[in-house]
Amino acid sequence: MTDLPARRLLLVHAHPDDESINNGATMARYAAEGALVTLVTCTLGEEGEVIPPELAHLAPDREDRLGDHRVGELAAAMKELGVTDHRFLGGPGRFRDSGMMGAEQNRREGAFWNTDVDAAAPHLVEVIRETRPQVLITYDPDGGYGHPDHIQAHRVAMRAAELAADAAYRPDLGAAHTLTKIYWNRIPRPVAEAGFARLRAEGADFPGVAEIGDLPGVVDASLITTEIDGGTVWAARKTAAMRAHATQIAVDGPFFALSNDLGQPIFTTEYYQLVSGTPGAPAGARENDLFAGVTA
Repeated sequence: MTDLPARRLLLVHAHPDDESINNGATMARYAAEGALVTLVTCTLGEEGEVIPPELAHLAPDREDRLGDHRVGELAAAMKELGVTDHRFLGGPGRFRDSGMMGAEQNRREGAFWNTDVDAAAPHLVEVIRETRPQVLITYDPDGGYGHPDHIQAHRVAMRAAELAADAAYRPDLGAAHTLTKIYWNRIPRPVAEAGFARLRAEGADFPGVAEIGDLPGVVDASLITTEIDGGTVWAARKTAAMRAHATQIAVDGPFFALSNDLGQPIFTTEYYQLVSGTPGAPAGARENDLFAGVTA
């Protein structure tokens, strides 16, 4: 890319919909502010369960066309967020959704989980060297909640960040580039508890309520270094993006459910843990800008 914007953000996610649930408000804010927001999605989400009965025929145990459908859902979600640079790792369909941990799909040829990290990482190195982001967002080592594709996305993202900075590694993929800051997605436990208390008090049109343990990345509040307030505008765009993923997400006001029909709160303030780079806030304070302290 030429004439890159001054601020450049890269997000690495496992499946379509993960980005909107975790980072929708953040992506909408920075896209609107003129930053280059690049999303790399590692699989098409082919093994997802389908919520709308009229689309059940797309499921992997029937027509197996869910991945192609979710490509369209992701494009619609990105339109809601104002993000124009969204890509699939290695191209659409290069790596297949691995299913839940322990499933037979984990071991299939071409499954993301069944791919060597160093075979997948070069595809992301190329993106990093092209877009030259200062900031990377991905999952923690557990992938937030133990899904194999999320764990693999973490591993590939962190490995690619390392390799992209090494001038001796694959110069054919572009000039070396070092990320300034790396963040992991988080939810502070008190925020999760308050969100579920609100859900139980207000109610939602779902058969049940999820447990805090079902949420990805819930941690002690002391680990949170950064929070991005979605306000009204970015929160609305996040919710619209989540609605675009209609095969995977059912939205009811400020709450949503996945295919298990268990309600969860939509978090319109999004939280992060800085794991590489220098904090852009004084000790004991949280950043309110992912680019705080970034000078180039």
